[in-house]
Amino acid sequence: MWRRLTTLLLLLLATTVYASLNGCSKATVSPMIETPAPESTAITVEKTAAVPTDVQVDIYAEARNHLVEQGIIGYGIDDPLVIDAMRRTPRHLFVPEDYLDMAYENHPLPIGYGQTISQPYIVALMTQELGVGEGDRVLEIGTGSSYQAAVLAELGVEVYTIEIIGPLAEAASERLARLGYENVHTRHADGYFGWEEEAPFDAVIVTAAPDHVPQPLLFQLKIGGVMVIPVGPVGGYQELWRVMRVDEDNFSSISLGGVRFVPFTREIEDD
Repeated sequence: MWRRLTTLLLLLLATTVYASLNGCSKATVSPMIETPAPESTAITVEKTAAVPTDVQVDIYAEARNHLVEQGIIGYGIDDPLVIDAMRRTPRHLFVPEDYLDMAYENHPLPIGYGQTISQPYIVALMTQELGVGEGDRVLEIGTGSSYQAAVLAELGVEVYTIEIIGPLAEAASERLARLGYENVHTRHADGYFGWEEEAPFDAVIVTAAPDHVPQPLLFQLKIGGVMVIPVGPVGGYQELWRVMRVDEDNFSSISLGGVRFVPFTREIEDD
């Protein structure tokens, strides 16, 4: 009897030590800066690009939930619909294969052509500030990897997204179709001029930084509609703005803080 009791005590001690060694600490990514953190405590996973999509989602579920708890809710995002959309959107399917092991770290990642997939916290923040929901129509400028568009689509939003870089636009369109996002419409064009024939929109989101707010985008908002956009110099820090269309000719704006985005790319016309 004493031998059995001693064995049980040893097993309990081993379990306690194991649990303490495997705890997770909060991520240390700066919440308002769209740049990689010096180090990350997010859960990483082995690359599994050859695994079928439905299996991959399960494999990455723990890392995704950790990110949402620590880097989304932990940084102040409190809209339950946005939080659920972040939980459902499989970010690992939107990053290049070389970066799969960092898919759920809370910082941007390169996707080629000088562009990035945004920091998850920034995606959640901008989505929350749009204040949109099921049935709303949103114009996105800068499709990139299409991760932001997918998060919006998870809210039941009808998304119209424009990408100026041809290969990225084509890849995003194919990816969204493959993943079943039928409520996202893509276009390869100069996003400065928006998507006039589909206007007005309930909201506009811009995922690259111009040095001023493009006027055509402002006037494609509905009255009461909201634009979230980073504005500032190329290569430096920018200000993230939330702009509301008050009436036909007037707008109000508030600053959401400092960020750093890739530059807003314009189409180069031949002389």
